[in-house]
Formats: sequence, C-alpha cells, structure tokens
Amino acid sequence: MISFKSLPWLNPQHHHCFNLFAVRSYVCPSACHSPKKKVVFLGSPKVAANILDQLFIASQTESSLFEIAAIVTQPPAAKGRGQKLLPSPVAELALEKNFPESKIFWPQKAGEESFLQKLADLGPDLCITAAYGNILPKRFLKIPKQGTVNIHPSLLPLYRGAAPVQRAIQDGVDETGVTVAFTVRAMDAGPIITSKAFDVDNHIKAPELLEFLFDEGVRLLLRELPSILDGSAAQNAQEQDHTKATHAPKVTADEAWLDFGKPAVVLHNKVRAFAEWPGTKAKFELLNESQEVTQDLVLKIITTKPHNDLVIENSRENHGPVVRQQKSSLFVSCGCESTLEIVELQPPGKRVMKAKDFVNGLQGKELRVAC
Repeated sequence: MISFKSLPWLNPQHHHCFNLFAVRSYVCPSACHSPKKKVVFLGSPKVAANILDQLFIASQTESSLFEIAAIVTQPPAAKGRGQKLLPSPVAELALEKNFPESKIFWPQKAGEESFLQKLADLGPDLCITAAYGNILPKRFLKIPKQGTVNIHPSLLPLYRGAAPVQRAIQDGVDETGVTVAFTVRAMDAGPIITSKAFDVDNHIKAPELLEFLFDEGVRLLLRELPSILDGSAAQNAQEQDHTKATHAPKVTADEAWLDFGKPAVVLHNKVRAFAEWPGTKAKFELLNESQEVTQDLVLKIITTKPHNDLVIENSRENHGPVVRQQKSSLFVSCGCESTLEIVELQPPGKRVMKAKDFVNGLQGKELRVAC
C-alpha cells in the first residue's frame, strides 16, 4: 500500500487537487518502457575499442534501445620487452569504464563449450563484431535472437578476409568503403545491411584508413540499429554477389621485403599497406671511397613517393638498382624506368628519421642496394 508520507511530493497538504489519476499518469511513463535490448560486442584491437566506446556512449542516452550486456575479446597477450601479459585494447577500455569483469569473456576460441553456455544463459538480442579475430561457429550464430552483424572495412563482396584495408592499399585502389553485414558461416559472405564508399588518397597509410573506415562504420551501424533490433533489417538485407568476391588474406612477415625490380608505385603501395605491421624493409650496402663494402644495412622504409617521370642514370658498372643521395631524400631506381623516393626510414636500432638526416649521417659514404 502506498502512503502519502512515503511520497511527500504527493502529500494532500501541498496538493489540494490531488487525485488517483495523477499518480497513474506520473508513474506510467517509466513503468511502461520496454526493456533495453541486450547487445554483446566482440572485438580486440584499438580500432575495435574506438567502436566500443561509441556504443557505450550511444547506449547511455535516454532514448537508447540497447545496453551492452557483455564483451568478448581475445585473451591477454604477452607484449613489450618484458613479455608481460596485457589485456586487449577492448578489454582495457571496458575495465576503464568499470564494466563488470564477470561480463568480459576471453575465450581462446569462440567454440568453447563453457563460453557458449555463458552466452546462451545471457540471452543476447544481438551480437556486434569488429576485428574480433576469431571464427564464429554455427552454434554461436544461433544464440543471438536478431543474429550477429559485422563492421567490415571494405565494399563487400570485395576484399573478404583478415586484411581488407592492407590488401586494398597494396592493390592501389582509388575507392574502398565500409560494410555492415550479417555474419554467416562463410567468411564475410552474409547479407549486406548497408555500405558506404570513399575515395582513397594515394598517400594514406593502412592504420589511418582503417581507423577512418571503422569510425564511419560505427555511424552506419548506429543508424541502422533500430531496424536490426526489430528484425526488419534481416528482411531487407541484400545478398552479396558471390561471383564478384575477392579475398584479402592475412599479411605475413615474409612480405615485408621490397624488391626494387618492381615498379615504384607497387613498392609505394606496399609501404603504405604494411605501415603498421609487418612494415617494409630493404637490404643496402655502405661503401667507402674505394667502393668497398664497409657495412650491410637493413633499413625499414617508412614513407615514400613514387616517380614515373624520374630516371636515375647509372654512372658505374652496376646493373642493379641505383641509389642517388640528395640532401632531402634518397632515390632508388625501380622497374619500368621508375624511381622510388624514400622520405622517411629507420636504421637498425635507431628511431624513425627523415631521409635527409640519414644522408647527412653517412658523412660522404655511398649507399647501394644489396644484391
């Protein structure tokens, strides 16, 4: 029974026109609200943490339809010189925001029985993935009521796979984009909810483009979230044209080496594509005045510019790539009569530096590409 003393703002001494209908009209709006939908987020790296942050912000607005019910991420990994176990950027953000640790799941594989049982007990309405890094089994995909959606940084069906941004830049595309699609067992092959295309600057590197596409992707996701949660998005999603699918396999460390026999633009695109990992590198030799090799160098190539209208003349009996040292840059002859300008590089054991600073430190010694 409700007493007037327990609700001082309804005391008849202060409200002469009090009636029971006033109580009902006040209480009903909050009591009649539908419960928020349970969303589980799956992601691991920093770009995924940025998406989670935007989802946290959106979930806390008064009109939000959803709440973050759980977070799934990769287990802590050994990092740094001390190989200390550190949480993923997604887990780190969740902990910073005081998200319950009991609702942060770290399965080695998404098919683990204990993990699937916890997820089923939670009863999510929707799962959202972004750079999670684990294959989702069929049993997982059956759990969320409205399915699982993924933010994929390409214009599907192009560049399905683990490295869509790196492979797109490596191919020198002038357009790419981001897609929000339902997840099915086949990799990145689910029906498309929405997508958006963007021009690609020919000097942008993979980390910057990846961050940009995921930022745009979470905007698309939040725009479409009401229709995803009410089920209408599943009815309107467009099947992909699988005959047009291309693939973006995972980048390997062995791909880091540059071959100056290839055109400069190919090498420039590779430098941009592999900027974060594994980077790009090339072998050089340091020569004294007598043209004797005094040191072998492996230089990491950080920033470049391709030149198709610049040819370096070979003044020595050297049939390999030619290196020209100038005050501002290093120029290396490449295939198809092109030249790669090295703007920034990193010598062994040193910081990233401008090529002009590296040239000044050579003190007159000559550099050539190692055979």
